[in-house]
Amino acid sequence: MIKSILVGIDGSEHARTALRYATWLAKRLGATVTGLHVVDIVSIEGSFFHDISGSLGFEPYLDFTSKMREALNERGRALLDEFGATCSAEGIRFDTSLQIGIVPSEICERAREADLVVIGHRGVNQRFSSGLLGGATESVTRQCPKPVLVTPLEFSEIKAPMLAYDGSQRASAAMHVAAEVCSQLSLPLAVLTVARDLEQAERTLEQARRYLASYSLTLRPTAVVGHAYERILAEIREHGYDLVFMGSHGHGRIIEMVLGSTTEYVLRNSTCPVFLSR
Repeated sequence: MIKSILVGIDGSEHARTALRYATWLAKRLGATVTGLHVVDIVSIEGSFFHDISGSLGFEPYLDFTSKMREALNERGRALLDEFGATCSAEGIRFDTSLQIGIVPSEICERAREADLVVIGHRGVNQRFSSGLLGGATESVTRQCPKPVLVTPLEFSEIKAPMLAYDGSQRASAAMHVAAEVCSQLSLPLAVLTVARDLEQAERTLEQARRYLASYSLTLRPTAVVGHAYERILAEIREHGYDLVFMGSHGHGRIIEMVLGSTTEYVLRNSTCPVFLSR
């Protein structure tokens, strides 16, 4: 099902971990990995550098900008060479892409050719970002047309994945992907449903049981009462889950717009990778 993986490469430690997850999955799924490095056009043509070029006596966007573009392109090529060497050492088919533009937009555009995008929780400019989730990563998770795997700083081999299922259409898409991936990787799958009352949670969980019955999976279904964002993170901590599958949005879009979605909260606070399905 996942035969083409796109991974963002920017030289940060988060990106290096994202690459480890991408190669780990590719080796086991027989997928090709494309390393994408985007030379951020804001770094080249932003007002900050425009002001510097003027103060140094360069013609704005000509001499200074061309030198900056050349330096950033050279750095990008070096990072992609390193990426290629890593993939070759792992025996993984790979491709590379060097683009110039706005980072999230370029990732989302190239994602149209991939089955999965893998991106680090934060990027090389993390010290300039606010909050716990990098700005580019947040934009990609909101805009990307394909599933996105957001990885933490530390790599851990996937052994105990969990599906957060609330009965929504996008949670159903996440369930399908989780079933396919876990079947191919011969992994068990925990299924968590959180609702306002136990009866509702059990009904929703039964939907998941029926769907997953057609797969050869070892299931661990759990229905609990509470707030989804709290219970999902609590289950990760208590049971040591090392991957969470979930939909990019659940029910209650108006509430999400005002208070922030469960998905966003989990992304910002999860200690393990989060696999988002559209």
